[in-house]
Amino acid sequence: MKKSLVVLLALIFILTLSACGSNNTASNNSKNGGSLTVAVPGDPLVLNPNYASDRVTLTIQQALYSPLFYINGRNVTPALADKLTASKDQLKYTLILKKNLKWSDGTPLTADDIVFTLNSILDTKQNSDLRGNFVFNNEPVKVAAINKNTVVFTLPTVAPAFPLSLEQLYPIPQHVFKNEGDLQKSTKNNHPVGSGPFRFVTYKSGQYVETQRNNYYFGGKAHLDKVIFQITKDQNAANLALENGSIQLKAIQPADVKNVTSRGNTEVISYPEYRLNYAVFNENVPAFKNKTFRQALSYALNREDVIKSAYGSSKYGVPASSIFTSDVKFQDTNVQAYPYNLTKARQLLGKSKVDTKQPLSIIYLNNNPAQESIALYFQQQFKKIGLNLQLKPTDPTALNNITLDRNSKAYGILLNGYIMGPEADVYKVLYQSDSPYNYANYHNSKLDKLWNAAAVETNQTKRAAYYDQIQKQIADDAVIYPISYDDAILAINKKFGGIQAAKPQPVTIFRDLSKLYLK
Repeated sequence: MKKSLVVLLALIFILTLSACGSNNTASNNSKNGGSLTVAVPGDPLVLNPNYASDRVTLTIQQALYSPLFYINGRNVTPALADKLTASKDQLKYTLILKKNLKWSDGTPLTADDIVFTLNSILDTKQNSDLRGNFVFNNEPVKVAAINKNTVVFTLPTVAPAFPLSLEQLYPIPQHVFKNEGDLQKSTKNNHPVGSGPFRFVTYKSGQYVETQRNNYYFGGKAHLDKVIFQITKDQNAANLALENGSIQLKAIQPADVKNVTSRGNTEVISYPEYRLNYAVFNENVPAFKNKTFRQALSYALNREDVIKSAYGSSKYGVPASSIFTSDVKFQDTNVQAYPYNLTKARQLLGKSKVDTKQPLSIIYLNNNPAQESIALYFQQQFKKIGLNLQLKPTDPTALNNITLDRNSKAYGILLNGYIMGPEADVYKVLYQSDSPYNYANYHNSKLDKLWNAAAVETNQTKRAAYYDQIQKQIADDAVIYPISYDDAILAINKKFGGIQAAKPQPVTIFRDLSKLYLK
């Protein structure tokens, strides 16, 4: 998404920091030097923003690349860009870049890089999943550089979804990729040249990604000399490393809070992540193609109990219903939520005529205790209505490969989560028939047209009506089982300051690692 997926934005991101300590030391106390080791649960997939979609890759990307704008909630802050303005008819947008921008190798970052990035995304041969964000009524956006700092985008039709899609764009360097035939498979991705606060040094598969301070960073030189992303698939080992100080920053699960703070050297902070935690039914598997069967399974689950089994309490998760998170202004929670009802579950199961003797399967990350707890709960509940659910804990890389195969029948249920940001149009990559992230393998041509119509509808009342219809239809069809809207929790060693300036944010832990420093 961009995806597990994750394309991220937020709204009035008045970050509700909930800290067990007080680490927000004033920046004038900051020191330079030292390093930070960040735990990530797997290897990055492709260190190229045109293809990054998983949480690990996006977290590392945030250190190596900068976006045009930072988006927190619905609050937009310029990053590489200075401003974006629209013409009166909203068919042309003019983007002004900051002056004297440079890539991490010292090459100037100009309007030509923006044009190259967008044209690469739009090139169907390059297979970027971002392409759909810049195509409206089946016609692509056109882009041209006016001078070295100015870019003009011409839209085929008025498209309210366009500005937000553009603002979160991470440019890639033309001088690095211009002669590459396949950007996704290019060896240049193994030595990325970016525009973020740190520059790439080396990557050891299964071990770490090392970065050093980027002296050309537009936001000023980072306080820290280097940031190392330590690949730690074993989360228990990673938490122990956090406790003993060999790892200093990590996203953690609610159940880990007590342990990682036991020695008193780690601070824990929670904040809204606008993440939907959910289970998706794979319609490639015959039983799950049956809508009545999917509805029966949904009635067999108690959402509050699922949350407690995963997180130990309801502190970090709110029961979910809509496919949209609360930062989307079109969110409608008044949809079919399938309240717990075993009697109704049994009735619908009989009505579905699905063979209850056939085993079903649920796939989830083998290094995620919360998902394991949810899977065990599902198994227990489905047993009550006579179903046999087999657990399939899976390595992150293998799970990613399985779930991106749109013909896969290797799972009946997938436990997953997404953070898509406040623009409703972005969510279509998860639900349209031909989307690479359509994990449900759900096909509904009528809904496909509604998504496309909503993207270009300028009347907000009509646009809201489109999205209401989409949310209700997906709920009625029981395409997914929404579990909870989750908060994020990060744990950081107390010897680091600058947390508030670095700005905790969804998916990538921090917006700007350059602001962190050793006290």
